[in-house]
Amino acid sequence: MLAALDRVVDGHHHDPHGLLGAHPDGTGRTAVRVLRPGALEVGLLLPDGTRVALDHLHRGVFAGTLPEGVGPATDYRVATRYQDGPETVSADPYRFTPTLGELDLHLISEGRHEELWRALGSHVRTIDTPMGEVEGTGFAVWAPDARGVRLIGGLNHWNGVGHPMRSLGSSGVWELFVPGVGDGELYKFQVLGGDGHWRDKADPMARRTEIPPATASVVTTSSHTWGDQEWMAERKGVEAHRAPMSVYEVHLGSWRPGLGYTELAEQLVEYVTGMGFTHVEFLPVAGYPFDGSWGYQVTSYYAPTPRFGSPDEFRHLVDALHRAGVGVFLDWVPAHFPKDEWALARFDGSALYEHPDPRRGEHPDWGTLIFNYGRTEVRNFLVANALYWLEEFHIDGLRVDAVASMIYLDYSRDSGQWEPNMFGGRENLEAIDFLKELNATAYRRNPGITMIAEESTAYTGVTTPVDRGGLGFGMKWNMGWMHDTLEYVKKEPVHRQYHHNDLTFAMVYAYSENYVLPLSHDEVVHGKQSLLNKVPGDEWQRTATVRALLAFMWSHPGKQLLFMGGEIAQGEEWRHESGVPWWLLQFDHHAGAQRLVRTLNDLYRPRPALWSLDTDPAGFQWLDAGDHQGNTVTYLRRGEDGSALVCGVNFSPVPRPGLRVGLPSGGRWNRVLDSDEPRFGGSGYEGPAHVQAQEREWNGQPFSAEITLPPLGAVWFEPEG
Repeated sequence: MLAALDRVVDGHHHDPHGLLGAHPDGTGRTAVRVLRPGALEVGLLLPDGTRVALDHLHRGVFAGTLPEGVGPATDYRVATRYQDGPETVSADPYRFTPTLGELDLHLISEGRHEELWRALGSHVRTIDTPMGEVEGTGFAVWAPDARGVRLIGGLNHWNGVGHPMRSLGSSGVWELFVPGVGDGELYKFQVLGGDGHWRDKADPMARRTEIPPATASVVTTSSHTWGDQEWMAERKGVEAHRAPMSVYEVHLGSWRPGLGYTELAEQLVEYVTGMGFTHVEFLPVAGYPFDGSWGYQVTSYYAPTPRFGSPDEFRHLVDALHRAGVGVFLDWVPAHFPKDEWALARFDGSALYEHPDPRRGEHPDWGTLIFNYGRTEVRNFLVANALYWLEEFHIDGLRVDAVASMIYLDYSRDSGQWEPNMFGGRENLEAIDFLKELNATAYRRNPGITMIAEESTAYTGVTTPVDRGGLGFGMKWNMGWMHDTLEYVKKEPVHRQYHHNDLTFAMVYAYSENYVLPLSHDEVVHGKQSLLNKVPGDEWQRTATVRALLAFMWSHPGKQLLFMGGEIAQGEEWRHESGVPWWLLQFDHHAGAQRLVRTLNDLYRPRPALWSLDTDPAGFQWLDAGDHQGNTVTYLRRGEDGSALVCGVNFSPVPRPGLRVGLPSGGRWNRVLDSDEPRFGGSGYEGPAHVQAQEREWNGQPFSAEITLPPLGAVWFEPEG
C-alpha cells in the first residue's frame, strides 16, 4: 500500500482514484483516503452531519474509516485546515466518476471524435450529489506515453502533488474533476515523460489562454448569444464559386493598432461595409506567442489570441460582421507548429503531435515541427480544430496555409533529406489523406462554408471534390496570376511589350481550379515593397498603375483578395507593429485609390457578369489579348443571367483614343467605370461616356464601337438596360 501511495504522491500512478477516495477495506467497513499535502488537520463531513477525523497516513495522505453501515457510495465533504489558515470544506476530486464517457474514449482512440473540444480540455460542470450540487471543472488531456500527469495552477499554487490525474486506459487520456474550480482559473498539465522528465505544458485543447508572454491555459465558459441566425441560414444555400466574393485581408493587431475585438466590432465593421467588401479574412487568430509571426506559429489551436479580448468578444466581432452582411474567413495553420517547450512539442516526452522522423517532422526553413498526419489522434486534433472554428465561432471558411509544404515530402529539402513514399513518389500520402478528410468533414457538417487552399504548385485537383479524387477544397489562391501580374507591372511601360504574356497567361489555366486572386500580406513585406512602390514612374504614374491593376483584378475571372492598406495605395511596406498609415488619406492620390476600391465593390456585387461564371469558360472571352506594343488588353465578361460587360485596361502612360472593341450586342453601351476619373486621382482624360454599337464585326463579335482607354487606366462598359 505505501509503495502505491508513493507512486501517487510522486505523480506516476496510473489510477490515483483506485487508492484515494472511499473504498471497501476488506472487513466490511469503508476506508477513505484523502490527499492533502501540507495539511494540519483533515476530516470528513457526512450527509447526516457526522464528522470523521482522518489521521495522517503517509506523505500527505490522510485516512480513516467510515461508521459501520456507511458504504463507499456515500457522499462526503473534506474539511481541511492548513497552518495559519481557516478550515475549508470541499468535495473530494477522487470520489467522482470520469467526465468522459465510453463513447468519447472510443471515438478518440479511433480518431473520429468530430467534437473533440467537448471531451478534452477543461470544462466547467455542475454535478448533483446527495449533499448538494458540486460545481467544478473537469480536465482531460491526451498524453498516451506519459508515466503520470498532474494538474497545476492557481488552485494549488502551481504545485501538482495534490492533483494527480488518472489514465483512462488505452485511449491515452488522463482525467480529473476538481470541485471548486471555475471560469478564469489558470492551469497547466505537469507531464512526466517516459524519459523521466517532468514538463509543464499548456493545455493543447485550451479554449482560452493568458496574454503572451505568459503561457498558462485558462478555464473558460461562453455566455455569448448569437444574433446572426439569418446570415447562417442564408449561407447554407450559397455556392461560393457562383457568388460575389471580394475579400479584405486584415491583421487584427495593426489595422488600427490598439483596438480589441469589441472596438473592431464597431470600427472594422463600419469600414468594411462602407467599402463594400463581401468578406474579411483574418490572419491567424489562434493563440501564438510571438507577435512577429503574425499568427503563423500557433501554440494554442483552440484559443483565440487574448491580445484583443476574450473568446466571447471574438464571437461578438464575428457576429457583428455577419449581422452587417459580411462573411468571415480565418487563416488556419495545420502545416507546422513551433518548438516551444511549454506547448505541443514532445508533449508527453515523445514525438506525440510531430512526426518522429525529422525528415518528415521538421521544417528546415521555418525551424518548426510538422504534424504526424498519419497518426489518427493527431489528424483528429486538427480536423476537430477546423470544425471548432467553423461551428463555435460561426466562421464562414478557412484559408489553409502552406498546403504545398504539407503535400510534398521534398518541400524545401535537398536530395538525401527526404524519404519517398511507399510508391517511390514525393507526395506525402498521409497529409493528402488528412486534407481530404478535413474538407469532406467540414463541408458535410457545415454547408455553405468555403475551404480555401494556399497552394503554390501545379498539384492537380486541389478544388476537385474528394469523391472525384481531389483534395476537396472550394477555392485555391492563384499564386501564378499574382506572381505574373506583379512581375508585369514592375516593368517600365516601354518594356512591358516584351512581357505581355505575364498579363494574359493566367487565362490558359484559369479553369483548372476555382481561384481566388490574392494581393495578400505576403506581397508587401520583407523587402518586396508595397503595391505602390513595386511599379515605376512618378507618384501619379505609380498610383494610376495601382488603380489599373485593381480594376483589372476586379474584372478578371476569380474572386479577389486585397490586403489592408492596398486600398489606399500606401507607400511603405506593411509592418505589424505600426499599422496602416491612414494619415495618407489627406492626399488626393491615396484617397482616390480608396474611392476606386469602394466603387469597384459597388459595381461588382450587382453585376453577375463579374462573378457568376468565374469557374466557367462561358464567363470570359478575350477581345484583344495581343496588343503587346500598346500594353492594352480588352475582354468580355458574361453572367449566367445573360448579362455582359466589356473591359479594357491600358498599362501604358499613353492614352488610346479611338480604340475599336467588339461588342456582343447592339444598342447603346454605357461606361460604368473609368479608373482615370479625377475623383480617383486620375488625369481626367475622358473618352465618351457611352457609345452606340455599330453592325461591324470586330474581335469576333457581331458589333463594335470605338472607346478611349485612358493612360494607365481601365474602363468598363455595359449595355444600357
